[in-house]
Amino acid sequence: MANTQRYFIELAYDGTKYHGWQVQQNAVSVQELLNKALSTLLRQPIETTGCGRTDTGVHAKEYFAHIDVESIDHRPWTMDKRSLNALLPHDIAIKNIIAVYPEAHARFDATLRSYEYHIHFEKYPFLHGYSWLLRDRPNLELMNQAAAIIMEYSDFSCFSKSNTQVKTNNCKIVKAKWEQTEKGIVFKISADRFLRNMVRAIVGTLLSVGKGEMLPEGIHDIIQSKNRSKAGTSVPACGLYLTEIKYPYPLIGVGLDR
Repeated sequence: MANTQRYFIELAYDGTKYHGWQVQQNAVSVQELLNKALSTLLRQPIETTGCGRTDTGVHAKEYFAHIDVESIDHRPWTMDKRSLNALLPHDIAIKNIIAVYPEAHARFDATLRSYEYHIHFEKYPFLHGYSWLLRDRPNLELMNQAAAIIMEYSDFSCFSKSNTQVKTNNCKIVKAKWEQTEKGIVFKISADRFLRNMVRAIVGTLLSVGKGEMLPEGIHDIIQSKNRSKAGTSVPACGLYLTEIKYPYPLIGVGLDR
């Protein structure tokens, strides 16, 4: 007789070597390796459901996936973070394994997602592949003026890859701001959801403002056009990080009392 327990798995990964999170044909993804490791550890086929997609080369400081594990003949589940990490490469790390309610969903229950995009201006070997090197410093004040305008809108078709299978291009952005860092600048953005390639397209467009190629007010025309070709070029994936996922319930101990 089988019984099923749902778990949330919190992980982080360096996306440099991977074709994003989602399983791909003829390409290695984070999800593929995690599925294999879990199936080996638990000795049963395991398919993860992730909190969203990340593109090729994008990193994640915080990511959640959920799985359902069958316990056969009342044998206990063997969910050990150390053992799971031992089955994964060095660039994928399991941070936590949390028992949750059967209805909890890593993707559909997420209420907020946050990203950062990192840029530096001087050659530095330890940032190569983890931040984008730019020669000239853009105007941070002008870029923040433009970022504030972006928050006035909800339809971001102009920043989305074409031919994506989504029902709506509407997103609610609650934060969009550039900040100084020790070696450069970082763009921080939070929303209830993001479209494919959206953050990298926004960063590229804001950099056009910072370089003086357009005025901050030009953002109005770009967004209202709903045309991807009107926005700026997408920046490289190396500087992009998924940094936080929020849920409407605490994840520590959820479901353990049921």
